[in-house]
Amino acid sequence: MKNNLRILLLIPILFACNNNGEVTKIITVGDEVKIAQAVELILLAPTNNITNIIWTQTAGDPVVFLAYTSKVIAFTPNTAGTYSFNVSFTLKDGNKETLSHSISVTDEQGHISARLGHAVLEGSKVSLRASLTSELSADTLVWQQTSGPEVNFTAEDTRGDYAVFFNAPEVTRDTVLEFTASSGSRSDKVAILVENAEAITTSDSTAYTERLARVFPFVADSSYADVLVDCVYSNKINFAQTCTFNTLPLIAHHTTTPTVDDIMDRVIVSHHWMGERFREFLENFDPHNDFKNLLRANTAIVISSDIRPSYYWVVSGAIHLDANYFWQTPDERDTINQAPDYRTSFGSELNFAMPWRYVKNNNYTSTFIAENVRVTRQPTDVLYSLTSLMYHELAHANDIFPSSSWSTLNRNQTILSTAQQIANDTGFKSDQLSNTLPLLGEEMYALAQVRFHGVDASSTEKSYQPNDIKTFFSSEDAPQFYNYSSIREDYAMLFDGFMMKARFDISRDVAITNAPKTANENYIVNWGQRGRIGEANIKPRVLYAVSHILPEVNDIENLVNNLPSPIMMNAGESWADNLNISPIKIEQSALQKISAHRKDRRFIQYEFYEKPSPLK
Repeated sequence: MKNNLRILLLIPILFACNNNGEVTKIITVGDEVKIAQAVELILLAPTNNITNIIWTQTAGDPVVFLAYTSKVIAFTPNTAGTYSFNVSFTLKDGNKETLSHSISVTDEQGHISARLGHAVLEGSKVSLRASLTSELSADTLVWQQTSGPEVNFTAEDTRGDYAVFFNAPEVTRDTVLEFTASSGSRSDKVAILVENAEAITTSDSTAYTERLARVFPFVADSSYADVLVDCVYSNKINFAQTCTFNTLPLIAHHTTTPTVDDIMDRVIVSHHWMGERFREFLENFDPHNDFKNLLRANTAIVISSDIRPSYYWVVSGAIHLDANYFWQTPDERDTINQAPDYRTSFGSELNFAMPWRYVKNNNYTSTFIAENVRVTRQPTDVLYSLTSLMYHELAHANDIFPSSSWSTLNRNQTILSTAQQIANDTGFKSDQLSNTLPLLGEEMYALAQVRFHGVDASSTEKSYQPNDIKTFFSSEDAPQFYNYSSIREDYAMLFDGFMMKARFDISRDVAITNAPKTANENYIVNWGQRGRIGEANIKPRVLYAVSHILPEVNDIENLVNNLPSPIMMNAGESWADNLNISPIKIEQSALQKISAHRKDRRFIQYEFYEKPSPLK
């Protein structure tokens, strides 16, 4: 059976030698697997000098492997039988080789599957996840490493965890790591191939000090294919030596009316499916051309398995998107690093919370699917989370490089130095907003540093109760708590909140509640509003942001002035019970859906992220 064989069968199946006698071979962690158990095939090249890798399936029911140009393919067979594969590649000496391998899948159903075997560069972040059938309990799940250089799991005790996280160890040659996920007498193994990589040179001017995933241009023959990765998403990027606009111009420098093809020429991905999903989003869900227009202020779009959370970065002039917004199938989700947001514990000592959510017709606008549930997701399930993210992050790009600046940018300067010059000469549009229509509320600014940036809370801040926060916030000119994170975030929050309302009639809820310490406690609303951007004192700030970020929006002033007044939440009721506060008639099916959410504690705490800028 698979679990026994995997311990013994890290063996070569077929091999090829180059002129130096180096052996390249396929190894597998078991030649017999069960239905619904993931399996991986590894192309092991001792000195990492092979290129042009292509895996193809030659026999058996079709399976999905999404990293077909990688040294490792992993897939989940759903029927019994024999499955065969070829892998072609080019050796260091230029010779082309092809290897083949077959596996046998028994008709026995697997009860546990450890996913997903893949190849990573040394130092990369890795996540592995187990899926269990209903007769097994996650409480009994245990992870162990069984071979290879020892890794340190993020959590000291991994019992009961569906997923484990670690950094790949340093290696001198391609090296295989094996792990076991077990629940009672059931178990499964998964393998990771760690590839040797050039060391990261770290200094004060190093842009990325943590290992980045291997990425590539989605359009291989793009005009910018040769420079995209090195200019945007590489461990070689140095603050002092970023690319110039001559090397990688803004999309606006190429065209101010970009097509989907123009934009896709600037896309970088770690897996091909990510680019396909992004193209589908632009083709199917941009009826007003908002995103195509907003993307003009970017040099590139990066979608990678290791990006979490999403961000725009002035260093490269590119937007970086978490692939979690794009997956549709469980197989696509398997390829994404699922490490939780590192900010989860920030502000845990505060005695209040400020949850927020997107709502329409008294309901959530996105469908939440737990990580341990393997289902296919529809694009609309996460559409509005993605659109709000795009509006927000692209607002940052158009803050740094607004349309009024495109024709005057010095294309001989580096992207970063150009942004620095704008900051020195006139300030960004967000700076100008802060100067003319500033947020006040010193207490809220300080608390935002605790909640969103991890600053230690003072004893006074720890003592604040929800009623104190109501006093600080309710009369202020910010629609959300996150506006106080920084001047840049304030600007972007005004824009994305308005665009979601104007384009999709989606409102944002914000509330001030207690901070439950156990899963059984409810979030009880002390104060809250739906559609807070409709407050009279906030509208001028909204108008300023929208008119500068996307002047193509027709009749902006009228749209802002006609934003409806906020709806007050019912103090003393739970966050969940305040979902149904809009005075509209709802069909029975919608009421049933709302009822299902009554005990749902879902809310958004960390949707957006501002990557620290080296700008002074």
